Amino acid sequence: MFSKETYINRRAQLKKTVGNGLLLFLGNEESGMNYTDNTYRFRQDSSFLYYFGLSFVNLYAVIDIDEDKEIIFGNELTIDDIVWMGTEPTLSERASTVGITEVHPVSSLKKYLSQATAKGQQIHYLPSYRPEHQVKLFHLLGIAPGAEEPSIPMIRTIVDMRNHKTEEEIMEIDKACTVTAKMHIAAMKELRVGMKEYEVAAIIEATAKSNGCPLSFPTIATVCGQTLHNHIHTNVVKEGDMLLVDAGCETQMGYAGDMSSTIPAGKKFSSRQKEIYDIQVAAHINAVHALKPGVPFKDIHKLACRTIFEGLKGLGLTKNDPDEAVELGVHAMFFPCGLGHMMGLDVHDMENLGEVWVGYNGQPKSTMFGYKSLRLARSLEPGFVLTIEPGIYFIPELIDYWRAEHKFLDFINYDKLETYKDFTGLRNEEDYVITKDGARRLGNLYVPVYANEVEALR
Repeated sequence: MFSKETYINRRAQLKKTVGNGLLLFLGNEESGMNYTDNTYRFRQDSSFLYYFGLSFVNLYAVIDIDEDKEIIFGNELTIDDIVWMGTEPTLSERASTVGITEVHPVSSLKKYLSQATAKGQQIHYLPSYRPEHQVKLFHLLGIAPGAEEPSIPMIRTIVDMRNHKTEEEIMEIDKACTVTAKMHIAAMKELRVGMKEYEVAAIIEATAKSNGCPLSFPTIATVCGQTLHNHIHTNVVKEGDMLLVDAGCETQMGYAGDMSSTIPAGKKFSSRQKEIYDIQVAAHINAVHALKPGVPFKDIHKLACRTIFEGLKGLGLTKNDPDEAVELGVHAMFFPCGLGHMMGLDVHDMENLGEVWVGYNGQPKSTMFGYKSLRLARSLEPGFVLTIEPGIYFIPELIDYWRAEHKFLDFINYDKLETYKDFTGLRNEEDYVITKDGARRLGNLYVPVYANEVEALR
């Protein structure tokens, strides 16, 4: 937890910018896996954490701008709670650590909101991403599920604040990225032919836990890298395979790391693997070098796409003008996703608040295949924390689909592409903070990116 003053100042800025009304924050609840008391790991709502810092279940918060009140609503532990969980600080004691002096039981929240509504106050709330949020809004405000109208002023203010990381936040993200790097290096060192993917995933996750960090998202560790988010861990790693690892951890305060690596099953990449891998690395490095304030991230994405297209053209897989190909979206055959995304208290930071606000500053997203998956396009600003993760993927189903549709015959050599259907896919990913004159890689440990560096660890 940061200092009390950090949370007080964040709430003050939020109140000043939104200006009027009542801001309602819904904390998260525990969620049962298969019955009530057997729960998934609890994770507090990130905006609740950002402004109130309390990672406990069954909490609500109100910032009543008009009445100049900040209130935590929650329940004290019962004797049954204490028997199972032990004695813990009271709600008042917890609230005082973040500068809140007024606390009330949850049962009084509905009355408070009803009185505010009766006075004509606007109730601001954020988009729902859990069914429980919709149920709460129905109970508290009478809003039917699916009829929510989240507050755009509240969303835009929170997005602007959370997008610009402070030095203390960056220090926390550095911690997450350092442990995340350890996770990937452990996988690079320990992977062996004959292992199951889940054995590698276990090494990765054990590294996170041994450093006091939970995962920031479910681990991807797969020899089927052409499937972008492959969470199946049952395959055996064979000679000639590549293992794509996408894994990260978060600190106890909730700040995330997110990195990807591609590891040869044996000691070295094959010549064909290395050709593609080197093209991906070139796209990665070009993108990193382009990071600086004022540059639209969409332009950096296009730079990576052109690098990939040009590299594949050298292998005879693509043809004709790279600039025209990228504008038309031809690159999406090989790179159908985005170059990166914001990162912070969420691994995809504030994705629940809407990419159109977080990554596009209110501008519309493209609907074109490939570009529609770009989560970040806006001009970069100091304090932005983001990932760089270009990849090259050979997706047999996509190859067949485009070929049957006769798409981009002037740009894709389908006969040559057929011979790569068994290649799978690869990517590398690093995390960066935008500085006043460039960018800095986050974390105090370097994960090998170049092929010879990866092979040196094998």
